[in-house]
Amino acid sequence: MVTPFHDDGALNYEVAAEVARYLVANGSDALVVAGSTGEGSSLSDDEKLTLFAAVSAAVTVPVLAGTSSSDTARSVALTRHASSTGVAGILATTPAYARPSQSGIAAHLGAMAEATALPVMLYDIPARTGRRIAPETTIGLAQQHSNIVALKDASNDLPGAAHLSAVLGSGFDLLAGDDAWTLPYMAIGAVGVVSVAAHWAGVHVAAMVDAMSHGHCELARELNERVADSCAFVGTEIYPNPQPAKAALRSLGMAVGQCRLPIGPSDAALEQRAQQIVAAVNAHRG
Repeated sequence: MVTPFHDDGALNYEVAAEVARYLVANGSDALVVAGSTGEGSSLSDDEKLTLFAAVSAAVTVPVLAGTSSSDTARSVALTRHASSTGVAGILATTPAYARPSQSGIAAHLGAMAEATALPVMLYDIPARTGRRIAPETTIGLAQQHSNIVALKDASNDLPGAAHLSAVLGSGFDLLAGDDAWTLPYMAIGAVGVVSVAAHWAGVHVAAMVDAMSHGHCELARELNERVADSCAFVGTEIYPNPQPAKAALRSLGMAVGQCRLPIGPSDAALEQRAQQIVAAVNAHRG
C-alpha cells in the first residue's frame, strides 16, 4: 500500500488507516507497508514503526512490514523492533546499491529472518536493487530458515520461478511481483500477486486471482483484460510507481498527498489519466 503524506510532507497516519481499510474492503487479503510502493526508502525508522502499528491496528488481515535497507545491521534492528508493533510478517528485500554477491544476499536476508520469529516474505526486484535473488539462493534460504515462507517475485523470470516452486512445493508461497505478470505466474504455481493496481481495481484483481486459483482460466483471462490498462498504468519511466497509485487514490477522494522526493509530485497529465483509468474500472465494476 502507498504511504500517505500531509501537504507539508509529514506522514499521515490517519489516512494510512483509511487506505488500509479501503484496500481490505476491496479484496486485499493482506497488506504490505513501507515497501517500494510505500516509499519505504524515503521513510525514517521511527516513521516506519509508527506506520506499522497504525495499519496493524486498523485492519484484521495480516500486515507485512518492509524493514529492509542497504545496511544489514539497520535492517536487522528494524526487523526486531517491527516484530513488536502488531505486524504479522516481514518483507525482506534484496539490499540495493551495494550489489552484493549471492552469498552476501543470502547472509543479509538470513540475518533478517533470524532477527524475528515472524514469517518472512522475500522480495526480489532487480529493477530497483541492481541485483536479483537467484532461484537457488531462495531455495537455500527457505530450507535453512523455517520462517522464510514466501517470495514476491518481480524478476519476471518464469523458468526460475517455476523451478523454485517445484522444489519448495506447497509449503512455500510464490507471489507475482508485477500486476501484469499475475496470470503467467499463477500458471506455474504462484498463489496470487502483491498488487499495486489493487489500489483502484482491487475487486477485479481479487476476482481474477480467485478464478485462476479455482481453474477457471477463461474467466481469469477475461478479468485480466479488464485490468490490462490498469496494469500498464502502475508505473512508467515518466511516472514511476507509486505516483500513478497516489493519483488514482486522489481521484477517489483520498487525501494521500504527493510522493516524497526523490520521486516527487505528479502533474496535471497524470491526474487526468488517473481519472480515466479509475472511471474505466468503475464502469466494468458496474
